[in-house]
Order: sequence, then C-alpha cells, then structure tokens
Amino acid sequence: MKSEGIIEELTWRGLIAQSTDIEALTAATQQPITLYCGFDPTAPSLHLGNLVQILTVRRFQHYGHKPLALVGGATGLIGDPKQSGERNLNSVEIVDAWVSKIRLQLEKFYNFEGANAAQMVNNLDWTQGVGVLEFLRDIGKHFSVNKMLDREAVAARLAKDGISFTEFSYQILQSFDYLQLFKKYDCVLQTGGSDQWGNITAGVDLVRRVEQTNVHALTTPLITKADGTKFGKTESGTVWLDAELTSPYAFHQFWLNADDRDVPSLLRIFSFKSQSEIEDLERALAERPQERAAQRALANELTELVHGKAEAQAAENAGKALFGSGELSELPESTLSAALTEAMLGEVKRSEISNELMPALDELLVRSGLAASKKAARRTISEGGAYVNNVRVEQEDYQVPVADLLYGSWLVLRRGRKAFAGVVVK
Repeated sequence: MKSEGIIEELTWRGLIAQSTDIEALTAATQQPITLYCGFDPTAPSLHLGNLVQILTVRRFQHYGHKPLALVGGATGLIGDPKQSGERNLNSVEIVDAWVSKIRLQLEKFYNFEGANAAQMVNNLDWTQGVGVLEFLRDIGKHFSVNKMLDREAVAARLAKDGISFTEFSYQILQSFDYLQLFKKYDCVLQTGGSDQWGNITAGVDLVRRVEQTNVHALTTPLITKADGTKFGKTESGTVWLDAELTSPYAFHQFWLNADDRDVPSLLRIFSFKSQSEIEDLERALAERPQERAAQRALANELTELVHGKAEAQAAENAGKALFGSGELSELPESTLSAALTEAMLGEVKRSEISNELMPALDELLVRSGLAASKKAARRTISEGGAYVNNVRVEQEDYQVPVADLLYGSWLVLRRGRKAFAGVVVK
C-alpha cells in the first residue's frame, strides 16, 4: 500500500487516543518511517489487550512503514509499576523463556521480507552491557524526579505502601529504548496503549534532550465494553493469544458472543476489512441483529489471524455442530474437547460402564450441569428437549451405548436449542 493515509485510517477506526503532534506525524508518514511498540514478557503469552497494539503496528506496515517489534528482555526483569502494588520479580530464566514465546507470537503478524521488512529487537541487547555509573550520568541526569512522581501509577503507590526504586526506574529504561532505537534504526515513532503515555513521552523527551531532534508518540485508547466489564476478560479469565491458554474455539466464541453495542468499534479496531465492508456489516447488524453476521465475520477473521485458517474453520464448525447444525464426528478431538471443557463438563469413570452402556441419561444430564436433579432431567427428556450427540432422546431410562462415544471418550448433551454440555469418560 502507499505510505500516505495511515493517520487518516487510524483516525477513522478510532485508534488514536493521544499524539505528540498529529499534524507533524501526518506529514512525517507521507514517506516511510520506522516505528516501534514494546511488549514486556510479564506472562508466557500476549493477550487481547496486546493485540490492539500488534495490529496497529501491522497497519503501519501495510502502509509501507517499517516496524520494530520489541520484546522487553530487560524491562521485563523490572516491570512497569502497577497501581495495585509491587510486582513479583520473575527469575532471569523465566523471563528469557517468556521472551522466546512472545517473539514467536509476534512473528505471526508481521512481514519480515521486502523494503519495509519488520525486525525483532530485544532491549536486553543494549541494556545489559551498560554500567550503572554510565547509565546514571548519561541517561538519568535527563529525568526530573518531580515529573516522574506525577505518573498516575507512581502517585497511587506513594499514597499507599510506597514504591521501590526498581519499579520507579522503569520509565527511564523504557525511554532508553527509544533513544537506542532512534540511534540504531532511525526510529521516529513509538506506539502503545494510552496507559503508556507517560513512559512514551518520557522517551520522546529523552531523544530531544540527547539528540536535539523531535520524534513522535501515538497511543491507542483503552477499550471498554458496553456492559462496563473489562475488554479481553471472560468468566474463565483473560483471553490469551496462546492456544494452550485460550483454545481457538474459546477465542472464536469470545468474538462470536460480542455484545451488539460493542461490535461496530471492535470491527474498526481489530478488522482489516475495508471501510465499505465494515459499514456493510454495521448495517446488517442494525437491520438483522439475530443473524450475528458481523460477530461471525469478526470471529472468523481474528481467529484465522491469530491461530491460522484450519483452526478458525474448526472453531466455526464446532460452534455449528454443538448446536445441531453440523457433524460432531467431523470435529478434531482437540477442538471438541476444548469446546466441551469451555462449557460444562461431567465425568464418568470407566468402572461405571456396564455391558457397554453408560449410566442413565438422567444421571448424565445432572452430572453435566444441564439439569438440577434427576426429576428435572427426566422431565426434559419426556418433553423432547434432551439430545445426545445431536440426536433427540425421549426414553427416560435411556442408557448411551459406549459405541456412541466420540473418540471413545466424549458425549455432547444438549437441553433444548441453546444449552449444551459434555461428558467425558476417564
């Protein structure tokens, strides 16, 4: 794509919260520039909040700019101050392992070939060899303690239990990154979340003081949900980008279940569809919300982007099959098990199987959480609302043959059209 227009697109998508000088940045991006965004290894995986930043940088690359994907091997050993209290310091070995995992995650999103090829960088490379006296004399002297105390997180901590010098110094380390990347790669823009504004502008100020030149900062807004809950959180916890922490099925379901009120902004922030395509989906959402076409498009696109086309297709097929619109037997076992584990899951021991028959269906409905009691379960069965592997069962004392187990271990139970759960034989 052409290099002009990235700021206009980010503006339309609602992706600009703050900028040092939006007019100057717009002018600068008329030609290709180098930019960076940093990701600290504070967990073994990135999450949905990080995805906003990842995809914002990806948009810059699509417009011809060169991204530096920074993994904080040094800053991850310190930790950005939290308002809630002092971070636990992870060992060097743990941080190093998490750096490797996060690098692999980031590599999925950028193009590492061509004129504007992305580059992975680790701030440990230029930080670990700097002596403490050199760092204090050459870098520390440019920072005002009074200004650092104004940071919201720092002020909150000082009002409670105080803050260690280690975490207090985080801002200086992050600013040092910007200076080094400016020197090494002519990097002139740092992006990040709006909660990083103080750290990012401190880096802008350091470059100005040391190099006597102006560089840029841009942040994206904090995403909030219409119901007031935190974006990227579900009842089971954080939505991670690692398939082992959040399955592709659960990831797909997160987007598919998005509140209608949130979908227009989510499409603009996360989707790479064109403006006209997004506006078409917004119209469909307004006119035919029951079809959930916008949610489905968002779920398919984002799951494919994060987990690959095969996993996205499997997650979509699972959603259909579990509600009776597809073949359960065609689902990969990994997808089936992830989906049932994400829902409600009852257990049956092998020792409970007799004559190749499972315990009675009313018992299975209770164990899976689909019925509060056997009496309620038998009523559901008699009224025609009970399904085993998408086949209706109306016999109250029905016992499922072992031969009907999917992959020899799984049953899908459903009550009515919308409530499903699983049973696993162990």
